[in-house]
Amino acid sequence: MSVKIGINPIAWTNDDMPELGENTSLEQCLQEGKSAGYSGFELGSKFPRQADTLRAILVKHNIDLVSGWFSGQLLNQSLEDEIKSIDSHLQLLKSFGSKVMVYCEVGSCIHGKRDIPLSHRPIMNDEQWKSWTNDLNQLAKYTLSQGVQLSYHHHMGTVIQTQEDIEKLMAMTTTDLGLLLDTGHLLFSGGDPLTVYKKYSNRVNHIHCKDIRQEVLSGVLNKDLSFLDAVLDGVFSVPGDGCIDFESLFKQIFKTNYHGWLVVEAEQDPDIADPLIYAKIGYNNVQKYCNLFAIEIE
Repeated sequence: MSVKIGINPIAWTNDDMPELGENTSLEQCLQEGKSAGYSGFELGSKFPRQADTLRAILVKHNIDLVSGWFSGQLLNQSLEDEIKSIDSHLQLLKSFGSKVMVYCEVGSCIHGKRDIPLSHRPIMNDEQWKSWTNDLNQLAKYTLSQGVQLSYHHHMGTVIQTQEDIEKLMAMTTTDLGLLLDTGHLLFSGGDPLTVYKKYSNRVNHIHCKDIRQEVLSGVLNKDLSFLDAVLDGVFSVPGDGCIDFESLFKQIFKTNYHGWLVVEAEQDPDIADPLIYAKIGYNNVQKYCNLFAIEIE
């Protein structure tokens, strides 16, 4: 089996809190990511969305396009309007050969609102669950017909946050919908990444490798902070720099013959946590875990 190791630009420039890294150029981001060893990047707000312009930039740095986040609005608009909204993003990813699209429902989400604690995150009622998952199934079927599979991103401050939410989502959707396993968000919400991966490895088509600083998380939960305040407090870090048991997870990744991207992602304040230093730490640790189980890195 083989995997590719990519990175998300959020360590350099944070789309949820643009003031973090607002003066950091895309050029610096790509140069440093490449020098740290990564072969691909996910999209961020500073990446151009014109295919020819983006291709020239990525070719210059010898970087692949891994995927890119799409903010879903199925709770607030029709399936037809969602398909129209998603299509340009879908075609961009498709033109670069990306196989998955990171997708998250952001209707009523609070992860970008610093003044709202995570205890106030949105919750769907039974009727909303049924209607939303029906539409999500159709959306997933559509993108898959175009050669790009949705990879649903459970995320703090959104309607799909906890392990229980993920289990319900998986039960109410078809295999057309993939699951993005984000180790950091899952542990943050009280779940267990290894348990979820074991249960849904046949649905996991994308993995975000993110660690948690347990002592920071305990304070965040005790004070009921907002998501952004948790980020500023340093709740997240790169794999191997926190409390998550990545060795056991990678053992299971090997057993299930996972062959997609492993994406290092850790939103931190770049003025405190130098992005290049942490990018190198993250890459070296993911490489170490792969080597433990003879997982080939492309």
